Amino acid sequence: MLFGGTTLPKASAAAAVEVGKESDGSLCSWLGGRLKIQIPEHGLEGGQPVDLSRHPSGIVPTLQNIVSTVNLDCKLDLKLIALQARNAEYTPKRFAAVIMRRREPKTTALIFASGKMVCTGAKSEEQSRLATRKDFKIQNIVASCDVKFPIRLERDAFSHDAFSSYEPELFPGLIYRMRQPKIVLLIFVSRKIVLTGAKVREETYTTFENIYPVLTEFRKNPQWYGIVHPRHGFDQHSIAPCTL
Repeated sequence: MLFGGTTLPKASAAAAVEVGKESDGSLCSWLGGRLKIQIPEHGLEGGQPVDLSRHPSGIVPTLQNIVSTVNLDCKLDLKLIALQARNAEYTPKRFAAVIMRRREPKTTALIFASGKMVCTGAKSEEQSRLATRKDFKIQNIVASCDVKFPIRLERDAFSHDAFSSYEPELFPGLIYRMRQPKIVLLIFVSRKIVLTGAKVREETYTTFENIYPVLTEFRKNPQWYGIVHPRHGFDQHSIAPCTL
């Protein structure tokens, strides 16, 4: 899973893409290896000014991926589908589903012989509807944003140890598990935040507004330092910012 140019472990990517009880580990791994997240500009919602009454922080998480499922209530011949459908791939030895890619909207459908279908890649509920053309159920929404300031992950993890875990040797981000709504946040020192687990977009917005005061509490403040020369003493022209 690519995040701002950083490759995330497949385990965390799989955790961010839950597709219900019918999906298996290979499906999560397949999805996790193909997600790319782009961070939106601060203070804009779809290119428009942010409604501060709805988003007091001034930041609107951008939906990056919506995973939805459809039950066709019938058995499917995957070989026949792969032969007759365009943009379809079926290699049963590697993955027990037909992988069908749509250009508009740009989504991917995983079609199983049991009649279950998983749609991923949509960036809105409307795109999920257009891609499935059926009554679909959203299983997971992945969103991201940039808070525009670095965060002290160690202090955050220590102060909120009941909700968070931070092991930089295994994963570069802090994992924060919000209880209500039940959403998982991946918080990175580089200012990037990933939210996953929501089933409606309002849960994503509510979670971010709840966590934003915590992030500001543990923001890294820039300090200033100068260079002291052995002969000339403190050089005020060499002052530069330093984040502590």
